[in-house]
Amino acid sequence: MDDEADEFTIHIARYRPQEIHKLASKTKFTKKEIQLIYRGFKQECPTGMVDEESFIHIFSQFFPLGDATNYAHYVFNTVKQKQTGKISFEDFLNILSKVSRGTIQEKLQWIFGLYDLNGDGTISKSELVDITTSIYEMLGHATQPAVNDNSAKEHAERIFQLIDANKDGVITIEEMITWISRDERYIKSLETLDTVL
Repeated sequence: MDDEADEFTIHIARYRPQEIHKLASKTKFTKKEIQLIYRGFKQECPTGMVDEESFIHIFSQFFPLGDATNYAHYVFNTVKQKQTGKISFEDFLNILSKVSRGTIQEKLQWIFGLYDLNGDGTISKSELVDITTSIYEMLGHATQPAVNDNSAKEHAERIFQLIDANKDGVITIEEMITWISRDERYIKSLETLDTVL
């Protein structure tokens, strides 16, 4: 009977994040900002860990006019721990720090990783189409003019042709950086990802 009680205790144990000063030293957030972020995280994820189903539910609340399921799945896969299949507060905070306050290089690496669905170090045309389609689905009725599956595919294929400079059928991180660096608007849009808490 004692073994059963110990097993039950293990299953209901809550995840505890690292100490706040350690998190502040590893991210670009202040201790006060981390406390605010943690409060919100704990409110949505009382166990301290987020599985994919919960992540999709939370993420979808930000996009009520569309279906964020596929895009949230792709984002979840860039953040989750491979061994647990879940996101801890540290994982969440580290990605948020890179995406919102990281260097242009850190932001581009994360974006590239998001589009590189199979993790082979390149983005294929089908991967770009899949991500673009998921973005269009997520935005739903918010897009003007309204879009359909063909619009997403056509847009992705047009962009793919522009970025794949050597026409080898895949996009490398270098090609992506070169393409984005050509237009100041893209760099500015990456800079606007910074958040103020």
